[in-house]
Amino acid sequence: MKITYYGHAALGIKVGGKHIIVDPFISGNPLAAHIAIEDLKADYILLTHAHGDHVLDVEAIAKNTNAVIVSNAEIAGYYAAKGFEAHPMNHGGSWNFDFGKVKYVNAIHSSSFPDGTYGGNPGGFVIEGEHKNIYIAGDTALTMDMKLIPMRTKLDLAIFPIGDNFTMDVEDAILASDFVECDKILGYHYDTFGYIKIDHKEAIQKFFDKGKDLMLLEIGDSIEL
Repeated sequence: MKITYYGHAALGIKVGGKHIIVDPFISGNPLAAHIAIEDLKADYILLTHAHGDHVLDVEAIAKNTNAVIVSNAEIAGYYAAKGFEAHPMNHGGSWNFDFGKVKYVNAIHSSSFPDGTYGGNPGGFVIEGEHKNIYIAGDTALTMDMKLIPMRTKLDLAIFPIGDNFTMDVEDAILASDFVECDKILGYHYDTFGYIKIDHKEAIQKFFDKGKDLMLLEIGDSIEL
């Protein structure tokens, strides 16, 4: 499994021979100006919620790649009504895709499209690949629901928002890593706006002090599990 960071909360995942894009907010992010969305490969687009800083490039990428949009029922229905192929899910539900199993899990946040359309309830994804399992928390507060995840799935990586103000901060993300029983963390949803700028060295040190590994990738860089 290869995971590429495209800035903010946007990710690329290559698993099982398929390409997945998560929450594509790229063309509107000055920090990701070197990423060309027309060059991205996508068989699936996973969306945690409907906010503009997570869905900005969905339609452009889907038109270019014919990717299937996977999200909650309301978001999937929104894009299906526009002619895109979509797979609806809801909290607690799982589906076996051709790259692995996906479960849509709880997140505490809000969710509406930039045009005001209701975007259902926000969520996160647990992805079980052939060899590795990851949890993408989406935009969320710290929640006790996270403790349910390791009861079913042993994680190799957890991806947490750490920018504070709109989501968890670093300290809450450390607690979240305890809840999901995973000490290998990829941080995201930070630095894009003034409200969510963080001190990278301080964040990494705080995780290190708790015996955990926080990775903060440069935009465009990847890790392999």
